[in-house]
This record gives sequence, structure tokens and C-alpha cells, in this order.
Amino acid sequence: MSSTISAATFKLNEQAALSPAQQSLEQQLLTFIRSHRHQDQSSLFVIHGDAGTGKSAVLAAAFGRLQALSRSTTANDLQATENYLVVNHNEMLKIYKRLAGDDPDLRKKDFQKPTPLINRLTKTHQRADVIFIDEAHLLLTQPDRYNRFDGHNQLTELIQHAHVVVLVFDTRQVLKLKSYWHTNDLEPFLAHYPHASYNLDEQFRVTGGPAVVNWIDHFTHGQLLEKPATPDFDLRFFDDGQPMYDLIRQQDHRFGLARMVATADFPYVVNHGTWYVTAGQLKLPWDKVNLTDDPWALRPETLNEVGSIYTIQGFDLNYAGVILGPSVGYDAVHDRIIVRPERYEDQEAFKQRADLGDLEPLKQQIIFNSINVLMKRGRYGLYIYAVDPALRERLLAL
Repeated sequence: MSSTISAATFKLNEQAALSPAQQSLEQQLLTFIRSHRHQDQSSLFVIHGDAGTGKSAVLAAAFGRLQALSRSTTANDLQATENYLVVNHNEMLKIYKRLAGDDPDLRKKDFQKPTPLINRLTKTHQRADVIFIDEAHLLLTQPDRYNRFDGHNQLTELIQHAHVVVLVFDTRQVLKLKSYWHTNDLEPFLAHYPHASYNLDEQFRVTGGPAVVNWIDHFTHGQLLEKPATPDFDLRFFDDGQPMYDLIRQQDHRFGLARMVATADFPYVVNHGTWYVTAGQLKLPWDKVNLTDDPWALRPETLNEVGSIYTIQGFDLNYAGVILGPSVGYDAVHDRIIVRPERYEDQEAFKQRADLGDLEPLKQQIIFNSINVLMKRGRYGLYIYAVDPALRERLLAL
């Protein structure tokens, strides 16, 4: 695997890149697969972990090992198994397919989006040996005509078509009502199928240590802590978007992988011209539909764009400049971060669902989840500009 690819994503090029905990998890996964793949009843292995804890890295490493054994000419107990890795995320799927070109044991067809795989296995009446699911919290939990999914839950369908399902799950990264997962929504699956779980809690992306991650976690629960003093991590707040962007450009020139990203608070319609994000004196275009095979973060010209949660989720940056749009505000009376769903411009995220009850708290959680995704992109630095004047003033006072 090329260093360019691994720079922005998970590192798969050598076993040593995995931590001891990740290596232990990889071994447990393969042992679980060996123990359960011959059983008639499906089995589940669930990996929990926050953004940046290396979930995709260990998932991809284990899948690579599995496919090497499956395609080995030397007889082994996993030889000739039929296995797939699915992810309901276009940009991450591009990375996986590029990895297949660098690894003789992987094929591009090993990596799929969930709906096409479900439809094909249903049509052919096939059952895979193992299906790995990255970002399982992005799986649909209702029918979706746009994605040609007629079922009611993609996880249910995938389980029915595999002996073993390995899934990565983090409810703090749910970004749409149509794929909304409550923290306890996995419980019915775990009650019905043999299963094992593993929690990854070591932060690999954000180098500022627990203090920075703790600050972000409190922010995304509405709470403001004092700015952490961390010499290894560059956390700054700005009174205008232009100087923040100027610094991002400098950091990209020096270190690479520095990008601007924003909450979905600025209008955007696919294939209807150029739409802009404004942050004080700064005005930059939203990321455009990416029809290339290169992920957004790896394309040099995207330094002149603002990325969204959908282009950056699952990827590493060295430095992230985060624009908090009008949906993110400040309650001075209670000294709390507040969110305003009525100001959120991602209409697809809030498409109505009658089965979820009161949607207002769920909409608020989706906005906080999006902030969590954006703020945990940068390895070495996080720069923040808030459009809301009261929030901007409060952050600058930290």
C-alpha cells in the first residue's frame, strides 16, 4: 500500500503499524471466524470505538489476512472462503478499492456498498462466509428508494446472507435519520445471535492525548471546558475564517493533509452550480461531487474547497480547520453549547420518520455527532471558527 494512501487513512502496510490491542483484536477476529463459519446460525463480532481509535485499520488488516488465507494455494481452514467488506460511504469505498490494487490477495470486487451486495446475494440465493461492515452505524434502518433498498434494515439483510458478520459500530457518528441507530439498537441482534464484542479506546488520530479528546467530547455534549494546555497539539480559535484558512494553507504546504471542513449549515444542492461557505471575510466553495477514484482529502485542489462530514468521515487530516455554522450557538445564561436544527441545511439528514417518536432530540444529536466527526479529524491541530457571534466570543475567551 502506498504511503500516500496510508497518510490519509488507516495504515495497513505492515503488521507493526497495529498497536498491541489492535493485533490482539485481529487474532480474536480470525479465531471467532474459524469457530463460527460452519454454523448454520449467523454469528456477530462487534467492534466499538470512538472516532480515531483505529477501527478501520484493524478491520482492514484482518480482512486482508482473511483474504490471503482464502486465496492461498496452501491448504488451510479458511481457503476458498467467500468474504466481502462493505461500507455505506462512497469516499471510504474508493480507498478500499485502491488498496485492492496494491495487494495481490485483494480484489476490487471484495469491497461493496451494502445494497448491491444484498441484492446480488438475494438474487443468487448465496450465503457468504464472512461479511465485514465498516461504519455499520451508516447502514440504513428504513427503506430508501434513492439507494434502491427495499428492506427495513440493512444489517438484518446482511446477517441473513452471511455465516459470520464483523461490524464496526459507533452511534456517535450517526449523521442521518434514515440510518439512525440508538445506543441500544444492537441489543435485539445480540440477543438473537451468538456474538462477541470488543471495545477500542486508545486514540490514534488526535495526538493531544486525553485532554484534547475530553475537551471535544464535552463540547459535543454541550459543555465548555477550559482550553487544554497541550504542547503536542495545536488547538486555536479564530475571530475570522480568513486567517484560519491562511494558516491551513501554510500547514498544508509544510506538512500536507490540512483542509477546511464545515458543519452542514450552508446551502448546497447537488449538480446545481457552485455553492459557498462563508466564515467572516472568508468565502470558499463547498466540495464538489467527486467522480474521480481519488478521495477528497488526497486531491490537491481540495485545499481550495470546504469539506463536509460526508467527504471527510473516516479519514485522517494533519490539521483541520472547522467552521461551525449558524446551527451551532451559545447559551450565555447556562454557559452551554446549543444547536438549532432549524438552521441545519442538510435536508437529507432530517427526512421525517414516524417510527422514531420525538425527532427534535435526535436532530440535535445528529448535529452534535457531525461536530464530533469534524473535530476529530486532525492529528496535530484543530482550528475553530464559529459563525455565531456569542459562541465565537466565548471560545476566544477560553
